[in-house]
Amino acid sequence: MAEIRLENVTITYHPSGLRFFPAGGRARRTYGDYADKTLVDRVASRETATPTGEGPVKALDDLTLTVRDGETLAIVGPSGCGKSTLLKVVAGLEEPESGRVLYDGRDMSGVKPGDRGIGMVFQSYALYPHMKGEGNLGFFFKIRRRPSEEMMERIKITAEIMGLGFDELLPRAPRTLSGGQQQRVAIGRCIVRDPSLFLFDEPLSNLDAKLRARTRVELKRLLRRFHITSIYVTHDQTEAITLGDRIAVMREGKIEQVGTYQELHDQPANAFVAGFVGLPPMNLVEGWEVLPGGRLRSALGELALPHDLAARVAVGQRLTLGFRSEAGQVSEVAPEGDTPEHLVFTGRVLNAEPDYAHGQQTLNLEVGERVLAIQAPVSLAANSGWTVHVSLPVSSIYFFDQDNEKRLWP
Repeated sequence: MAEIRLENVTITYHPSGLRFFPAGGRARRTYGDYADKTLVDRVASRETATPTGEGPVKALDDLTLTVRDGETLAIVGPSGCGKSTLLKVVAGLEEPESGRVLYDGRDMSGVKPGDRGIGMVFQSYALYPHMKGEGNLGFFFKIRRRPSEEMMERIKITAEIMGLGFDELLPRAPRTLSGGQQQRVAIGRCIVRDPSLFLFDEPLSNLDAKLRARTRVELKRLLRRFHITSIYVTHDQTEAITLGDRIAVMREGKIEQVGTYQELHDQPANAFVAGFVGLPPMNLVEGWEVLPGGRLRSALGELALPHDLAARVAVGQRLTLGFRSEAGQVSEVAPEGDTPEHLVFTGRVLNAEPDYAHGQQTLNLEVGERVLAIQAPVSLAANSGWTVHVSLPVSSIYFFDQDNEKRLWP
C-alpha cells in the first residue's frame, strides 16, 4: 500500500497529439499517437515548440491531488478532462513537463513503470491473445525468470481470491471468453503481481448492464479484501459511488472538488460539480439578477434572497440558481396567492421516467428554453404535452455566482 501524491503536475498536448515541453523546446510522440514524422521534425526544430494553427491544450493543468494510503479514489469528469492522462502519469507512462509524482513521499521521476509496483486494468482488457488465461497470469513471472513453483502458487492463490468459476477460465484462450470473463482474467493478472497500487481505466464500460453490475460487486469485494490504494477512472457515477471511498471531479485538467459522494451532492464547491454529480444532476438556471431590497429576478420569476446571502451580494450581480429534482412539488393546479417563501413556475411535460420500485417518476419539463428535471409521485398523471406547476421552497435552492461559478449559499 502507498500514499500517492501529485504536486503541481502539468502536461500539454497539441491537438495533433504531440507532447510539448516549452522550457526545453522539445516535442515527441505520445503513446498511441500517429502524427507524421514531418510534423514531429518541424515542431521539434522550433525554439518554443509552439505549432501553427490551434494552440496547445493542457491535459493536466497544475494539478495537485492526494490519494490516501489504502483508499479507493474514483475520478469522474466529462470526456477529455484528463482522467486517463492522470492515470498514465501515476503509472509512469507519461512524463510530466512540470510537477512531481510521489509514492509515500518518494519522487518517482525516472522510475520505470515496471518498477513502480502497480497493477493496471484497462477498458479493452489488453490480454495477450496467443496465451491462455493461465499464461496471461503467469507472464509477469516468466519475463522476470521467477521459479515456476512461485508462479503456480501465486496463480492458485489468485484463483481462490477471484472466487467461484475462475479456475475454469485459466485453460481457455481470450477469444473464447465473454467480455465479463476477459475482464475477470485481466483483474486476476493484476492481483497475481501483488501490487501496492491498483489503477483502473474505465474497466467496466465495455460490458453490458447485467455484467457491469455483477462485476462491480466483485470488484468492491476485492478492493475491500486487499485494502490496496486504488485509483478508479470512470464516467459512470454509479460505479464511482459504489467503488470509491472518495470521489474527485475533474474538468479541463483540474480537480474541482474531492470528497465523499454525500459531500459532493450536498455541498458542491461550484456550479459545475453541482451540475455533474447526482442522479439526476442538479438543475441549474442562469440569468438571475440581484435587485434592491434583497430580491432576485429572471424570466422564470422573482423571489426573495435568504437574509444572510442578501447582505453579501451586490445589486446587479448575476447569480445561477440550482435545485435537486426532489426539492420541487408538482401539481396540476396553480397555487393560489403570493408565496414569498417559494419559487413557483410552470412547465410543459416532455416525458416521464418512472421508477416504480420507489414510487417516483422524474418529469422532464420544458420551462422557457430550459429543460428541468422534477420528481413526482408515479400516481400523478403527467402525459407528454401536459402543463404542470412546480413549487420550490427557497430553503432548498442553491445560489452560485454566475461569473466564477462558486457556491454562495448555503
